[in-house]
Amino acid sequence: MYTGKSYKLIEFIIWTRKSIYLLVIMSIIPTVLYQYFEFKWLGISWTVVALLGTATAFIVGFKNTQTYNRTLEAQQIWTQILSTSRSWGIMSRDFLANPEITKLLIYRHIAWLTALRYEMRSYRVWETTRIKHNAEYQHYYIIPENEITLKEELSKYLSAEELECILKANNKATQIMALQSKTLKELYDNQEIVVLQFVDYQRTIKDFFTQQSRSEQLKDSPYPRQYAIINTLLVQLFCILLPFGLLKEFDKLNESISGIMYGNMVWFVIPFSVIISWMYTSLGQVGESTENPFEGNANDVPISKISKIIEIDLKEILGENNLPEFSQPQHNIIL
Repeated sequence: MYTGKSYKLIEFIIWTRKSIYLLVIMSIIPTVLYQYFEFKWLGISWTVVALLGTATAFIVGFKNTQTYNRTLEAQQIWTQILSTSRSWGIMSRDFLANPEITKLLIYRHIAWLTALRYEMRSYRVWETTRIKHNAEYQHYYIIPENEITLKEELSKYLSAEELECILKANNKATQIMALQSKTLKELYDNQEIVVLQFVDYQRTIKDFFTQQSRSEQLKDSPYPRQYAIINTLLVQLFCILLPFGLLKEFDKLNESISGIMYGNMVWFVIPFSVIISWMYTSLGQVGESTENPFEGNANDVPISKISKIIEIDLKEILGENNLPEFSQPQHNIIL
């Protein structure tokens, strides 16, 4: 998540520079052929390009709206996890007379958060973190899940026996929550909690499973590929045809001017074509980097930060003083 006031223009230009290089080449070639080699037939009707540009704008806008909605849903899921986790901590402290069991339930919950966020950061083939311009930008910030292994993190919160069992599981978060349910059943059987407390705990576990499933569904369901490909094709086609559509329009301007620019107005096709095309390609690139809210891009939902907030809150509920340090943004980016 970007925490600054705004990205700097130079940062955005560097991030999109490969598109700019390609757009410059795509605009220079038809302009040179038209002006120097007299290939006047290269100039196509501006109406055709304008219609294509309108259709492209609609599909790009649709994609960006949908990708923003995915990020918003991810933020809502983890905000709910934050809220329910605090409730879990309060119940574990106030329902139980045994501090050791309270600590066990709270530390296991932190382990559940850890396993879930590591799963959310794992790579999927459709994600964009390994695309070169995104991989380069990762030098400006830290992805906590890449800094320390899951085993090392879980070992802080689980016993050696539980850790060995959880690491063998396919869905580690689910199995940690299953351990929580098993412990609560034992507490109820031993009459350490009453039935209403047991029901409240189980209802909370059900809420956690719901939030986990929603988070996993977002992670494992990419933005529909049929819309992604049509968006890419339309943007590419528009960027290719745009300079051809501008040739005759700028050539007509020679009729109304004189002096040094007379006969040379066609050269303005290059900068204007690049600027307009860059606007479309940049919108597409922004949408692409936003569609997967957990992958580790700079605009991700900060699940590592949320997990750290929960850990600090729960340890304070336990009365612990040795709290983890709160992560600071790197170049205004925190995950």
